[in-house]
Amino acid sequence: MPLASPPRLIVFDLDGTLIDSRVDLCNSVNATLAHLGKPTLPEAVISGYIGDGVSMLVRRAIGDPEGDISDEQYVTQALTFFLDYYRIHKLDYTYVYPGVLEALQTIRATHPQTLMAVLTNKPVHPSRDICTHFGLSPFFFQNYGGNSFHTKKPDPHGLEALIAEASTLAGHAITPAETIMVGDTDIDVLTARNCGARSIGCTFGLKPHSLEDAPPDHLAHTPADWLTFMLANPQ
Repeated sequence: MPLASPPRLIVFDLDGTLIDSRVDLCNSVNATLAHLGKPTLPEAVISGYIGDGVSMLVRRAIGDPEGDISDEQYVTQALTFFLDYYRIHKLDYTYVYPGVLEALQTIRATHPQTLMAVLTNKPVHPSRDICTHFGLSPFFFQNYGGNSFHTKKPDPHGLEALIAEASTLAGHAITPAETIMVGDTDIDVLTARNCGARSIGCTFGLKPHSLEDAPPDHLAHTPADWLTFMLANPQ
């Protein structure tokens, strides 16, 4: 069912929502494991580790999801290598999902007063670099990453900050109820819930199975479905 009214703010996750970065992330993880002398992992396994930020991705890959490895220098070495490798290779195979640019263009053309932003757990610099490379940046008034705040999604702080910034830009208060979080994982859905916003889950993303644990308000099987739910009524 479409929303009762168009949103005033739409906040997008990046990986698995706007872009398919699976191969570059997996290659960077396996390059890190090879550097450490550890066996590489199947892409399907690594894909399940994505979504909670780069530190957790690397910790899971090296077998330390709970932070049990006492040698923090080892963990830091792994994280540093991963970041350096990914910085160079982040655009090797990454691409924008078909239909994303068209959907963003339609939102901008038909609802110019609706503000859009990015909130990802990926570090902010590669997030902004990728969006700039693919021509996504002009659609967004802000792009925050996993190191932009002291907490990451699903903590609502980043989304709350974007709502506050959007309200300032709009010249009037934008409420969480007028905000939509769009993402492909339960993390994005929980971020919206924790803020009081609505959510759209992308089944074409990297971890659509996780949406079963936290069902969103709506499911989108393609980016075009965003428009069906968001733009029921003209502004």
